This record gives sequence, structure tokens and C-alpha cells, in this order.
Amino acid sequence: MHGHGYAPPPPPRRPATAVLVLLRVFFVALALLSLGFLAWIPTLYAAIVTRRPRHWWAFAASAVLLVVSFCFMATDDTDDFSTPAGTTGMIILLLNACACAGYFLYADITHHRRLPHPGPTPPMPLPGAPGYGHPQPGYPYAPAPAAAQTPASPYQAPPPQHHPAPARIDQVRAELDELSDYLRHHDGGSHDGRGHHQGGR
Repeated sequence: MHGHGYAPPPPPRRPATAVLVLLRVFFVALALLSLGFLAWIPTLYAAIVTRRPRHWWAFAASAVLLVVSFCFMATDDTDDFSTPAGTTGMIILLLNACACAGYFLYADITHHRRLPHPGPTPPMPLPGAPGYGHPQPGYPYAPAPAAAQTPASPYQAPPPQHHPAPARIDQVRAELDELSDYLRHHDGGSHDGRGHHQGGR
């Protein structure tokens, strides 16, 4: 038997616009307000959500730049990182924060633009309804027309023939006999009258 098959998996739903705005504001502020120390978190989030190799490479580059900036600042013994090494480390750290925030916004906006917009859910077919794209064969036990259900039997008795009733024949015969008697008496009476009339003369 041919079934309806498995329903296609529903497309991923887009988060609400307010939620997207809040997430973007949060991750950009996290990268900038932490002065770059937490700039790797937005790139990691973008790589996890989009699952694209280039976003994982961006996360790895941000982590490498963070380590390089720490190495430069570790060689500075001053409190304000006033040495060339400390200044270089801070510049790398701040540039990495700006780059990670901008890249996160680009990756997140591009990813959500590719997602389909939520629309009305199509109705699911009923268990007995024909599936989409699958023509259903006719029911093998469909009722036949009335003429086909009652075929003429070769042994069926012929319809009865209507014969004239014997009583009708007898009635006609009796009327004919009465008419003959009447005519016979009428003819006899007329002959007698004529004879008497001639004898009187």
C-alpha cells in the first residue's frame, strides 16, 4: 500500500525582532565595554548559531589576537601600559573588540535574512484524505450501478399473459341468445298479425 510518506521537517523559525535587537545590543556592548577582553564571545555565538566555517575562523582569529595582546601587555611593568609594548597590546585589544562587534553584527544580520519568514501552517491531511502529489486509486469495492447489480437471469419466468376472462365470453353469448329470441318472437308476431288481417277481408 502507498502511504502519504513522511512530512517534511518544518523550516527554522525566526526569533522575534525585539529578541534579535536585544541580543545584538548585548553582545556589542559586551565586546566594547569589556575593552576587548570578552570580544571573543560574540564571534563564538555567531559561529554556533550560523554553523559556518568562516565564522569559526573569525572566532579563532579573535582568540589569537586576544592572546597576542595579552603577551604585549604582560611585558609592560607600568600601571597605565605606557610602554610601547603595553600600548601595542592595548591597541590590538581595542581594535579586536571593534572588529568582533562589527563582524558579529554582519554575521547575525546576514544569517537571519536568509531564514524564511513565518507563515500560516498548512493544514495536515486527514488520515483518509488523499495525500498531496499522490493520486489515489479508485476504491476496488465501489458499489456498482443498479442495472449491473441485478443481471437478467436466464431461468427467470416470463411475465404472465392476460387472457380474456370466460365470464365475459359467456355474457356476450347470453346477450346474443336474447337478441336472437327477441328477433324470432318479433318476426313471428308480425306474421300472425298479417294473416288475421287478410282473413277479415
